[in-house]
Amino acid sequence: MRHRVAGRKLDRPTGHRLALYRNLVAALLDHEKIITSEAKAKEIRSLADRVITLGKDGSLASRRRALAFITDKKVIDKLFNDVAPRYVNRSGGYTRLVKLGPRHGDNAAMAQIELVER
Repeated sequence: MRHRVAGRKLDRPTGHRLALYRNLVAALLDHEKIITSEAKAKEIRSLADRVITLGKDGSLASRRRALAFITDKKVIDKLFNDVAPRYVNRSGGYTRLVKLGPRHGDNAAMAQIELVER
């Protein structure tokens, strides 16, 4: 029984899975739109929203917390200077998930996750 078990394991060890989440969130913030499997997109949605909320705060402590999760300084600068100021008047829901259908190679459900416009 899986009662009250949150999150997806994606058939990976913990360290690999967390690194995958960090890389996907960094790619989303850098490119503002990525195509990945539906399970991965659903899993990084809340992580991306959390990092954008840190960017909205704009304090040094928030920048350090964001750098602890995403280690690419260029992406953090883009987050704090370009991405987060767009959502000053928005209180959540910074990402949109669009289902694309199955992937041709292995029939995996694919989705596009993108940052919403203002």
